[in-house]
Amino acid sequence: MSRPRIVIVGAGFAGYRTARTLSRLTRHQADITVLNPTDYFLYLPLLPQVAAGILEPRRVSVSLSGTLPHVRLVLGEADGIDLDGHTVHYTGPEGEEGTLPFDRLVLAAGSVNKLLPVPGVAEHAHGFRGLPEALYLRDHVTRQVELAAAADDRAECAARCTFVVVGAGYTGTEVAAHGAMYTDAQVRRHPMRTGMRPRWMLLDVAPRVMPEMDERLSRTAERVLRQRGVDVRMGTSVKEATHDGVLLTDGTSVDTRTLVWCVGVRPDPLVESLGLPMERGRLLVDPHLQVPGRPELFACGDVAAVPDLNQPGQYTPMTAQHAWRHGKVCAQNVAASLGIGKRRAYRHRDLGFVVDLGGVKAAANPLGLPMSGPAAGAVTRGYHLAAMPGNRVRVAADWLLDAVLPRQAVQLGLVRSWSVPLESSSPEVARVPGRPERTGKDTGPTGNRPHGDEARSQPGGEPAKEQPGGEPAKDQPGGEPAKNQPGGEPAKGQPHGEPAKRSQSGAPRASGKPRRAGEAAGPRPARGGSGKAPRGTGAGSAAKRPTAPSGPSRSAGPPTDPGPEPPANQPPPGPDIAPGPVKRTDGRAAEGDS
Repeated sequence: MSRPRIVIVGAGFAGYRTARTLSRLTRHQADITVLNPTDYFLYLPLLPQVAAGILEPRRVSVSLSGTLPHVRLVLGEADGIDLDGHTVHYTGPEGEEGTLPFDRLVLAAGSVNKLLPVPGVAEHAHGFRGLPEALYLRDHVTRQVELAAAADDRAECAARCTFVVVGAGYTGTEVAAHGAMYTDAQVRRHPMRTGMRPRWMLLDVAPRVMPEMDERLSRTAERVLRQRGVDVRMGTSVKEATHDGVLLTDGTSVDTRTLVWCVGVRPDPLVESLGLPMERGRLLVDPHLQVPGRPELFACGDVAAVPDLNQPGQYTPMTAQHAWRHGKVCAQNVAASLGIGKRRAYRHRDLGFVVDLGGVKAAANPLGLPMSGPAAGAVTRGYHLAAMPGNRVRVAADWLLDAVLPRQAVQLGLVRSWSVPLESSSPEVARVPGRPERTGKDTGPTGNRPHGDEARSQPGGEPAKEQPGGEPAKDQPGGEPAKNQPGGEPAKGQPHGEPAKRSQSGAPRASGKPRRAGEAAGPRPARGGSGKAPRGTGAGSAAKRPTAPSGPSRSAGPPTDPGPEPPANQPPPGPDIAPGPVKRTDGRAAEGDS
């Protein structure tokens, strides 16, 4: 008799914990497969420290294959789910397509950026949801301080060394706190000609910083921010964003080259394609994390509306703490459905929150006990080391080195601005030429920051109908698809290759394969997390995908479909745009160009 097949879509806090617990419980009695765009679990709470140069990126990236024994990893993003056929369709990182059959399916796709209808935000702001965005922000902030230090014009210097963070939840507060320390350290070593200093602004429509936390901890965090020179403005947000600055809701105009969007997130739209009962974009499940009427389907983490048994009528919030616990209970119940162990309902006890404010400063309330200062800093870092499923020694070593050595403020130039658009289906993966991705309006329900930021309503008009999808614009440097990328090699005799052919739905295709199924009506919000599916598919039916020819052969000549046509409304190139290939007199790109 064949072993049951379990497929887990997503390897965030909930998906990773589910896979790890199931591997232990089943003991080779089931085939467990994880479908995820990356081969690592990202420990999101420490991402601000990556952007501030404290931790190296691999420190917060835990290998899935190295820490999940007896679990098969499949790299890719879900294109559709056929509940009646018990299959998950996916597209791999190089455009290949595949199907995963299942007897039990766990949806743990996580959440995506919450994009509010504020003009200019999609074009000029960047989120903070994955490693590419953290690496980009680190390079960008370093570059702006260096350019400001070399500038003779005070207005240009002021604009370049002004950094605006929108959203005073956990993420935004930590980004502003760590960012202020990082830029101050740069200026101490290399003072600016004009005598100016970096300026950080933290905006939010809420009445206080981190409204989710105890008021005493909120005051502690705000006091630390103001001591570091951060301009904290509560009850204020962005009304409009441009290439040269932002207009605030109080009528103030701020010249800046940096806008970090930490307003919040919403559940991954993957679950909406199933046509099952929803609660504000989240899939309704019972206390056992099972979808009613679908014994083979479980959901946990940010995509699941899990009843809060401690507060009848409420659902557990979208936080890392809940997602991690969801994963353990979900694994136990999946195993119980296969005859291993007993089912249990999800109940929780609030263990408190910790917020790292940089240096020895932090705000924490472990088990309800409010703490601040060095004691809170020790508790916060101790909690993170205990919670991380790997890399503990390396993280502790980086903390020690940061305490005794100056940080290396250098630009690596690995991630460009167009590679990390705010409106992205997969913020954990940097955009590359030749890999089109659909974008659309974000009108979904409000969600919380993974792990705690609550999105709030903000004023502003409708966003542009065609937001930049991340590909370089026409006639801008960097528009040529790299060789060996999924988009293929540019056609001979053309500087930037042919425009991508389009399917009947109007979505560009790369290598003759559609990235998304055709949508039923109108633009849809961008997707994120691990597996994705288009909206509009009914329950129990797979997403229909248009027929397309197979990808180009290695032995064939120039491909007929070299990649997507870049959007025509890409924002003007700035210092973050990658330079184009160096041209030779014989018409070919110089060696090493891509």
